[in-house]
Amino acid sequence: QVQLVESGGGLVQAGGSLRLSCVASGRTFSNYAMGWFRQAPGKEREFVTRISRSGLSTYYADSVLGRFTISRDNAKNTAYLQMNSLKLEDTAVYYCAADSSVMGTAVPDQWDYWGQGTQVTVSS
Repeated sequence: QVQLVESGGGLVQAGGSLRLSCVASGRTFSNYAMGWFRQAPGKEREFVTRISRSGLSTYYADSVLGRFTISRDNAKNTAYLQMNSLKLEDTAVYYCAADSSVMGTAVPDQWDYWGQGTQVTVSS
């Protein structure tokens, strides 16, 4: 089992920045691809970004490309999501996820483990 705990969410004005963290425990962190997903009220959970086990490869949803950056520190068992130029439509609960594959996918159901989520609210 892998336990994931997100932190760093909060209320921010449009155009501002937040940095989310996801601390993993239970298994060898570097054996898992890591991803970030989000879910807004009344909407399905959607892919935001993912990073390979090594951290060398990343993928982003078009909606966040150029504004968000995923990274990981395997020595600290932590994944990060730096969010810049936040927009109202970025408001959602953000979840980190872990998958035993090398890279993960953009499909939520294919990920093995999930955190409890952290709320990000962007105000005008």
